Amino acid sequence: MDSSPSPATARVTITGISSMATRQLLAELAADFEQRSSHRVAIESVAGVDAARRVQAGEAFDVVLLAADAIDKLMAAGHLQPGSRVDLVQSPVAVAVKAGAARPDVSTEAALKAAVLAARSISFSTGPSGLYLTQLFERWGLASTMASRMVQAPPGVPVGSLLASGQVELGFQQFSELMHLPGVDVLGLLPGSTAFITTFSVALGLGLQPGSAQHRAVSEMLEFFNSPQAVQTKRRHGMAPA
Repeated sequence: MDSSPSPATARVTITGISSMATRQLLAELAADFEQRSSHRVAIESVAGVDAARRVQAGEAFDVVLLAADAIDKLMAAGHLQPGSRVDLVQSPVAVAVKAGAARPDVSTEAALKAAVLAARSISFSTGPSGLYLTQLFERWGLASTMASRMVQAPPGVPVGSLLASGQVELGFQQFSELMHLPGVDVLGLLPGSTAFITTFSVALGLGLQPGSAQHRAVSEMLEFFNSPQAVQTKRRHGMAPA
């Protein structure tokens, strides 16, 4: 008698790629999903710009998990299945210093601006938070003043690692990326009108065939990722449900 799994319960390996901002969250959610299902999840987390580049180059993944605007651009260019975007989390940007260093006040926009002006060096990422920070400094009229003090972390290198090593004094990045790093003190989220939230989303790869066992497994995984059971996990990693 044939004892192989039926198509509805066939065990599959779900492949994906994500940015570093959601790395630890996805690792925990994937592990929980694997315990609840018969499937395996293999999501590689790299710098967001590198993930987008690999998808553009035609590398095959079942799911791609990036900032919503990056997902939309990849979809518009025909690299992801149209209409398949699902929002997963909202992630705020935070500001941090090296552990044990002086902790400037960043509780208001005026205080944050003063802390920026007082810092001898500031680090930001290649992701959405980095782009936003440059726009914020332009809005403040500080773009030229701060240009020589700005240190962009290389793709895939956490801003927090530059803080911890003493290479920079003040760092800005997704809270989810700063909160788990040793050697870093998070001062708080960007305050008031300076606050910036990035929505991270998932979309389906072009090779994922509707109706296939692979597609059913991915749908099951995404349903769990956006289920009430996943809310506390998202909050524990510094994010909120989208």
